[in-house]
Amino acid sequence: MVEHFITTVLIVFLIHATCFHLFTAKSVPIDDRHRSKQYLGSTLAESVQIDEAMTHLKELERIAMANNGNRAAGTTGFNQTLDYLVKYLSTHTNFKITKTDFHVRDSKLKYDPVLLSSIDGTITNHTYSKDYSEAEFFRVRYSKSANFSSFIPVTVIPNSGCFEADWIQANPPISGHVALVKRGACTFIEQSTLAAKFNGAALLLYNDGTSPNHMLPMVVDMAQSYAIPALSLSYDLGERLANAARNPWKMVGVRITNILLNEESFAVGNICVDTPTGDPTQTIVVGSHSDSVYSGPGINDDGSGSAANLAWTVALARLFQTSTYAKYKYRLRFCWWGAEENGILGSKYHVAQAKQSTVVGERLIDYVAYLNFDMIGSTNFQFATYDGRTANNDTLPSAIVGSYKISQAFRDWFIQQNLPWDFVEFGYGSDYAPFLIEGVPVGGLYSGSDDIRTQEECDRYNQLLGPDHCTVANVEHDPCYHEDCDTVENINVFAYDKMIKAAASTIENLARQPDLKSWLYSST
Repeated sequence: MVEHFITTVLIVFLIHATCFHLFTAKSVPIDDRHRSKQYLGSTLAESVQIDEAMTHLKELERIAMANNGNRAAGTTGFNQTLDYLVKYLSTHTNFKITKTDFHVRDSKLKYDPVLLSSIDGTITNHTYSKDYSEAEFFRVRYSKSANFSSFIPVTVIPNSGCFEADWIQANPPISGHVALVKRGACTFIEQSTLAAKFNGAALLLYNDGTSPNHMLPMVVDMAQSYAIPALSLSYDLGERLANAARNPWKMVGVRITNILLNEESFAVGNICVDTPTGDPTQTIVVGSHSDSVYSGPGINDDGSGSAANLAWTVALARLFQTSTYAKYKYRLRFCWWGAEENGILGSKYHVAQAKQSTVVGERLIDYVAYLNFDMIGSTNFQFATYDGRTANNDTLPSAIVGSYKISQAFRDWFIQQNLPWDFVEFGYGSDYAPFLIEGVPVGGLYSGSDDIRTQEECDRYNQLLGPDHCTVANVEHDPCYHEDCDTVENINVFAYDKMIKAAASTIENLARQPDLKSWLYSST
């Protein structure tokens, strides 16, 4: 751990030293190429200043450092973050501010889980690791705590447990037993719901081994309301237990210790701000998340998106107060989601409420597009936008077309600015996912997390930015991702400025479309 910390600090220092050289010796030629009011092509982009966003980041860091070094959902640091956002928005805009609370369960473990198996009296202590390649089993997010004092018999659920008939046919009956279920065609939540319905003592989900990447334990998120303990197993461990448990002559049981730090639910807030003008039935939503992980202050992840979102909102409010800046045809809604790090819960809650709402302007059908900004100031940055063509196959075709049109808009801005750019695939791990799943076209920017910057990427960026563009090959885009060094010092100011301007320009570009829906859904 100490060696990792020292290495991370050295990498960040190296990148920042390169950046200092960029902003001194190289600042004039780069500014000549990349700074031009006409070239930005956006009044909003010209109105947003990097200094404003950096001021917000420093305040977010101050809040974190005064509260155990983080701003995680449910903590005092998180609550003070929301207070800062609301106060600043109230003071600097006349936009409508709405704070909505929802309750969540924490998923943080008190200590590493333990899984013991007993097959005819032979007890095995199975390997837990945060490295999936080494783990026989892994935690399940939103599992309930378990502390079995003895071995509980295992029942194998036939046919992957996707239907009630599978659970009824299980032998011996599942009630009071631990259910062992193979990955199937249905969702983990569907399997777990049935496990709880039939009174299973716990649920062990194991991978299906159908391909090389289906051998390790799975990443599993349960519903917030999930009511029994659960663990995720590798294919090999699952098959070993299943084969033994199917033999009526063998005694097979497991003992589980899986203790959460906090079983109780707690309130978390979403904040949304609406422009006073524009058609509420045609709303463009701009989002970022306001919480950090427990392990750090979260200044890049996602203070960078939150601070930029605040800067865009206030800049737009200033422009709306002038007589020369024409109001948009569409309503804009700027949102800061809570509990993203707990499983994108804030945005999931908002979308679920919008699906049920019948209030004009609050319905999901009123959302024309969603733009997401999660990590846009990475030290070892990339200028990346989500590739709309990488949406899941079951995504509505119109949402795929619209998402790609948005990704093209971001891409075109970087090309016009003579800046390098990259497409990245949708990973469904950030707040755009609930919107895209429900058929809303989405887009956004991303400067990279713990993914590695390749030599090819460095060479390509060198061609446009010159050799001193603040990046290092074969190193994470953000060496401080989810670490305590994710402070203001972790922000690449040059890259952050460009991302803020790219987003502002694209927001304005979409808001100025004469017919945004037709533009989004056109395949041209």
